[in-house]
Amino acid sequence: MKIEHIAIWTHNLEELKDYYCRYFGGSSNSKYINEKKQFQSYFIRFASGTRLELMSRADIIDQPKSSSDPMHTGYTHFAFGVETMEEVDNKARELAAEGFPILSGPRVTGDGYYEFETLDPDGNRLEVATVYVKQ
Repeated sequence: MKIEHIAIWTHNLEELKDYYCRYFGGSSNSKYINEKKQFQSYFIRFASGTRLELMSRADIIDQPKSSSDPMHTGYTHFAFGVETMEEVDNKARELAAEGFPILSGPRVTGDGYYEFETLDPDGNRLEVATVYVKQ
């Protein structure tokens, strides 16, 4: 069994689509529009086969997010896996240069990863990680 897709509600559909395609190598389908429900979405596919569904409707209520305190039940982050520590470092530098916050790291975690945490344009927390290899 595998995770087929993860879905995110957003009021910034185009911006999130562009972010995940540009910075994480995703490819998008054509926008799906359901006029009756006033619903729009994109599926972003990544090389691993995992997909991210970005969904938008005018009546969706914003949920408060705290970038400084992710300690709560429910979704807290998802992670992109890369092959090397250098890729983690490069992605952190790229996102920081583009003005995206680096919340922590890059760092070695206690459970054997080398990672950093950031936020997408909507404030959703994500990580970029690889298995730590002592050098």
